[in-house]
Amino acid sequence: MVLKPIIVYFVMTKAIETRELSKNYKELKAVDKVSLVVEKGTIFGLLGPNGAGKTTLISMLVTMRKPSGGSAKVNGFDVEKEAGNVRKSIGIVFQDQSLDDELTAKENLEMHAAMYSVPKAERGKRIKAMIKLVGLKEQLGKEVKTFSGGMKRRLEIARGLVHHPKILFLDEPTIGLDPQTRASIWDYIKKLNKEKGITIILTTHYMDEADSVCGKIAIVDQGKIIASGSPRQLKNELGGDVVSIECRNSEKCRKQLEKFEWVKEAVKHNGTVNIRVEKGEEKIPKILAIVNKQGIKVESVSLRKPSLDDVFIHYTGRTIREQEASPGAAMRLRIKAWGHKR
Repeated sequence: MVLKPIIVYFVMTKAIETRELSKNYKELKAVDKVSLVVEKGTIFGLLGPNGAGKTTLISMLVTMRKPSGGSAKVNGFDVEKEAGNVRKSIGIVFQDQSLDDELTAKENLEMHAAMYSVPKAERGKRIKAMIKLVGLKEQLGKEVKTFSGGMKRRLEIARGLVHHPKILFLDEPTIGLDPQTRASIWDYIKKLNKEKGITIILTTHYMDEADSVCGKIAIVDQGKIIASGSPRQLKNELGGDVVSIECRNSEKCRKQLEKFEWVKEAVKHNGTVNIRVEKGEEKIPKILAIVNKQGIKVESVSLRKPSLDDVFIHYTGRTIREQEASPGAAMRLRIKAWGHKR
């Protein structure tokens, strides 16, 4: 009997893997020992306020900045030891527009294809395919300076894809765009992921976008990942319903309600108190009775399931907008900017 050798094929399923990845600027820990795994073919969102460390984390993954500590692999390549291979296998759409406005859409794409050593015989075919994918076929020969903000963003996505990357990084891809254009951009991104199987890593501080677009997310705050999972999983982990009460003395209302064991969480935001409970429709009369007894005037009541906003508040104690407006966040941004100039 002849025994045949058994051949085992190992298929790499991890698009990105980091272990205690860190980036420091003097005493500021912009990214603080982040360990993260992103599976191939997913749309993965980094969710957090400006200054949380999202862009710094991305910049290390795309080899634009060297880590202060830890390690990271992108497409199986080490970001420090194999930076060239990492760059060849990724596409990037920056937060700030980086197209040449004086060139046409076609010329921008041709220049990018040449930089990535796309064979001349292939360039025209790829450009046509990408421009069709993002819906700019009629604008191919027009100068970019005539484009709207949404059109420019779509062209940048096409440019990031023309060399056939395995991973596409999008840093705040819809910031500054109107709601209709934002929705259009996300439709193209989901189409790319579904039809091309491209792994997409994006940063955003729009909760609704992360909820509807991303298969998995990681919430980033002060340089750390404080929660991760699918949007549904993170919302389900909170459990229960959210009863929102708009009233004049919201802090007094919150303090009164958080005393009760059946109240899982009571959080105040501006003039609204969000109370997380089981069977919210049954608890509303009880909640109103407690509030009325304290002489607190209620202006409106609503009932809903937990959202990603509730998840963020649960883990950080504040809304994402409050995080962005806080003095600490502003200070982190100033130090971060100073560090870049160095």
